[in-house]
Amino acid sequence: MKVTLQLGFLCLLVLLIISSCNRSVPAEGTTKPNIVLIIADDIGISDIGCYGGEINTPNIDRLATDGLRFTTFYNMAKCNPTRSSLLTGLYGGGEGAVHLAHLTKQAGYHNIMSGKEHFDPWVPDYCKAENVFDHSFYFWATTEYFLPPSGQFERPFYLEGKQIDPQQIEHQQSPMYKTDFITDYALKWLDEAKDSTAPFFLYLPFHSAHYPLQARPEDIARYRGKYLAGWDSLRQVRYQRMLELGVLPKQASLSEPEGNLNQFRGPLDPDYTDYYPWKDLSQTQRDSLDLEMAVFAAMIDRMDQNIGRVLSWLEQQQKLDNTLIMFLIDNGSCPFKTNKVPDVPPGPADSYWSLRATWANLGNTPYRQYKQAGHEGGSHTPFIAYWPGVIAPHTITHQPGHVVDMAPTFLDIMDIQYPDSIQGYPTLPIHGSSLLPIFEGQQRAVPDFFISGLDKFRMFRIGNHKIVRMNQGPWELYNMELDPTELNNLADSHPGKVAELDSLYHHIAPTLKLINN
Repeated sequence: MKVTLQLGFLCLLVLLIISSCNRSVPAEGTTKPNIVLIIADDIGISDIGCYGGEINTPNIDRLATDGLRFTTFYNMAKCNPTRSSLLTGLYGGGEGAVHLAHLTKQAGYHNIMSGKEHFDPWVPDYCKAENVFDHSFYFWATTEYFLPPSGQFERPFYLEGKQIDPQQIEHQQSPMYKTDFITDYALKWLDEAKDSTAPFFLYLPFHSAHYPLQARPEDIARYRGKYLAGWDSLRQVRYQRMLELGVLPKQASLSEPEGNLNQFRGPLDPDYTDYYPWKDLSQTQRDSLDLEMAVFAAMIDRMDQNIGRVLSWLEQQQKLDNTLIMFLIDNGSCPFKTNKVPDVPPGPADSYWSLRATWANLGNTPYRQYKQAGHEGGSHTPFIAYWPGVIAPHTITHQPGHVVDMAPTFLDIMDIQYPDSIQGYPTLPIHGSSLLPIFEGQQRAVPDFFISGLDKFRMFRIGNHKIVRMNQGPWELYNMELDPTELNNLADSHPGKVAELDSLYHHIAPTLKLINN
């Protein structure tokens, strides 16, 4: 009897030890993880190497290989609504919204931001960078990468909430290039805080590869000539590569190439908006188009180089093993012509070239449509999470997620309560649910719904069924389990399901304070 009890005690002790070793979130009294949140701009899912692309992204790929990739993750299909939802956990709101940096500050974190800020009008002023970060360097919406010949950027930059003269922007490499000096500031502030016992939250919203297409010559040179194979051939190559990597949902077929059908975003220049076969182009046309895509690829390459700088700093400071790093993109690739000086080829500081629909269609392989649209090509983003000791390496999940899930994930990881009030306002209940169970290799309860796309291009998904509209037209209906690339519109054959989802959407949207962005 005594022996039996001793064996039972030993078994219990072993189980407790195993349980302790398997704890994902640091126990009370131990160090909370540092958090690095990186967001890119106007890039297609297949432009990233670990999601099938040929662009050189070894540092992003490293995070994916040693971490977790999602095959289905949604943004809000455009810069400002994505950032608004990502940083507040809300589809829509107003006073009472809580920024992620409010949460990390509550948990004792040191907050740093360097990069692009762009919000919907409903986001309160107290959520702006200078009001939530200990250090911030930012610009609003869009601006050039190189200092223009005029000596002034299109939009101003702000350092610690105050406008800064372009000549005063600190930079390590000349001529100054935005992706580089964004990272310079981030690393400067990380270095200042390296000896602090407090964990840090670094928000690094890059602008790459948003218009205008400007890149360093040495980066462009690495890609010159690689796109002479053309978008038709490369799209097939990327699709096959994505299948081999396992980063596509089951039964994802390659959609037919299509042009930009967005009637609310012009000008609708056929050369930029329409699809045309590569084989029909002259050698001169192919060379010009090769340069266009080479510059776009170079911008992504340079962003990855700077992500590598952050990873190197974390390794040098022996902080990488206790850091959660997440990477995503704000919307699908962008096919809108906005170049101001069309006679200047893409690349230099005086060029305002933009990417055309045919190359953007390549970026969004294998999906349909583009930025702003609720179709998967506009609302589907790569999402990578890396966290040594918590997230198992070499993992891929087919569980869907959304940017509104970020706030509850932060709360879960930091083991804190969502505040009851902020700035004198009662807080708005967050709309997402935590991704931590997925990070830990578990199955989470599927969220009740997902919403994305601008109002005229809205999508609403419940379970495997999704309604989406284009140009404020009628709802289309897709079964996302059977048809993840939206090739078979079921609206005519299943009008009852369309009516059901339409009714639910119009019931839910007002409760979310979802504005017509």
